[in-house]
Amino acid sequence: MSRFLAKKYKMLDAYVPGEQPRDKKYIKLNTNEFPYPPAPDVIAAVNADVISDLRLYSDPTAKALKEALAKYYGVGAENVFVSNGSDESLNFAFACFFEDGVAFADLTYGFYSVFADLYGIDAKIIPLDKDFSIVPDDYIGLDRGAVIANPNAPTGKALPLSDIERIVASNPDRVIVVDEAYVDFGGESAIPLTKKYDNLLVCMTYSKSRGMAGARLGFAIGNADLIADLELMKYSTNPYNLDSLALRMGAAALTDASKAYYEEKVGEVIRVREETAKKLEVLGAEVLPSKANFLFVKLPNIAGGVAYQKLRERGILVRHFSKARIADYLRVSIGTADDMKAFINAVKQIIEV
Repeated sequence: MSRFLAKKYKMLDAYVPGEQPRDKKYIKLNTNEFPYPPAPDVIAAVNADVISDLRLYSDPTAKALKEALAKYYGVGAENVFVSNGSDESLNFAFACFFEDGVAFADLTYGFYSVFADLYGIDAKIIPLDKDFSIVPDDYIGLDRGAVIANPNAPTGKALPLSDIERIVASNPDRVIVVDEAYVDFGGESAIPLTKKYDNLLVCMTYSKSRGMAGARLGFAIGNADLIADLELMKYSTNPYNLDSLALRMGAAALTDASKAYYEEKVGEVIRVREETAKKLEVLGAEVLPSKANFLFVKLPNIAGGVAYQKLRERGILVRHFSKARIADYLRVSIGTADDMKAFINAVKQIIEV
């Protein structure tokens, strides 16, 4: 870093994205990307006319996309905020709502701690249970807001909606953010609760179940006043936070035809996830029950870091975390059936050596 960097940022421990190597062709099971392309309507939405209009600024109000999302999820357009990936929604939420502190799990999405450090927010880190579950009672009656990934990452475990409601209801004067990046793979969305509780904000993304990670498109749904706060942050930093192509593709992903396409493909991911989990268990692996598009896995008789490297040598990328509690685990994204067949074959090789 330079000698000019502000002192308050010198101690930041930045988020480290999953590796995106270009040295050779890998089966990428490390960044929880969707294994299928976007819906045909999404692809058709990007044409020569749209591209020629890139000389113009995008719509800062994102009116068409907000209205499409509102209709899709049964809320008002005033209840929808659209963002540059769900990370931007989360970023603004930390800046807006957690002045008095925030609580989140010890094993969860790594950006939460980065945002807390970025804004100088006091963070209460709440350990997961022995089985890597979030304990709802730990979030009842907090003296601060909270952010809960549901399903959680990297574990894939999910809380039922009844527990989310209990947490939200017990903290009426604190904002509870529920990060639902993976909810479409088997979780229960808290969006219906946003009509009942004015302190609930639900963040979602197009990166996972809609196969649009490269489009950098996310959104949040909540009480209109919470959404107005996020809009204040947007217009104070980057009014044109979404490009014209992303806005068009985002709306196209919500058509009836796109909905049917994504339901079919998500169903296939779930089927392959369960099939892969069973095969791993037969091989003696410990596999956490997952409601996400990945599995959290501990292979038998091999350290996590060693297993990661041996898989990489065989052309398969997975995610390994160095935290002591999970150092022997791997997070494995669910790819196509062929991808997961290759993964299982590689696992057999490395545990038999």
